[in-house]
Amino acid sequence: MKKTGIPFRTARTGIAAACLALPLALTGCAGVDATAPSAVRAEPASTAQAARFGTVDCREAKCVALTFDAGPSENSARLLDILEERQVPATFFLLGKGHIEKYPQLVTRIADEGHEVASHTWDHRILTELEPREIREELERPNREIERLTGRRPTLMRPPQGRTDDTVHEVCRELGLAEVLWTVTAKDYTTRDSALIERRVLARTERDGIILLHDIYAGTVPAVPAIIDALKERGYVFVTVPQLLAPGRAEPGKVYR
Repeated sequence: MKKTGIPFRTARTGIAAACLALPLALTGCAGVDATAPSAVRAEPASTAQAARFGTVDCREAKCVALTFDAGPSENSARLLDILEERQVPATFFLLGKGHIEKYPQLVTRIADEGHEVASHTWDHRILTELEPREIREELERPNREIERLTGRRPTLMRPPQGRTDDTVHEVCRELGLAEVLWTVTAKDYTTRDSALIERRVLARTERDGIILLHDIYAGTVPAVPAIIDALKERGYVFVTVPQLLAPGRAEPGKVYR
């Protein structure tokens, strides 16, 4: 890890170290001071974003947000077909290198079909190990490409492995980005078993859940129809992350989970 003379980088709190020791795959970094969706909804903003599939009042409905990291990939077209068939909006945290640059037409399609397009950095570097200028480049580069392809600049990002700290918060604040972690994941990077992925998600999902999946892995997209159907049967309504927070809004530099 590179050393830097910038004071706020060298004077980190113990947050990043705490993240390293925790089971990130399960719940994100528990050491991060994150705001829950219900708290955001209690402080409404003047306007609220709405996805193509219509507005949902998560103050009344039992909402859950389906999110996908590190795409687009060769599996994303099928995933989009599934979401369109079931009228489910999702939030896509897209990766730049080898993904946005390889599948630009899918980035456009994701936006056109009413999903929230967000950033997962350009090269999936661990942001807490970088200098501020490197963090800025990791976040700015996908933002530029997403804006070029969709006409809209992302307002949300997800740090790789959920690792963040005060320096990352400050750069995100400068760039107009809020950080979104997760409450549920199937650890789909460890298995090709779609039934297992489904069971793991269903076992952990609760109201206001933010579900982390990856459409880059072979077992994930085949699990999505059963996940959607089972959660709908339990009374859940699927929304994007901005809808989950509405009528409040995510603020740049803050972390949400």
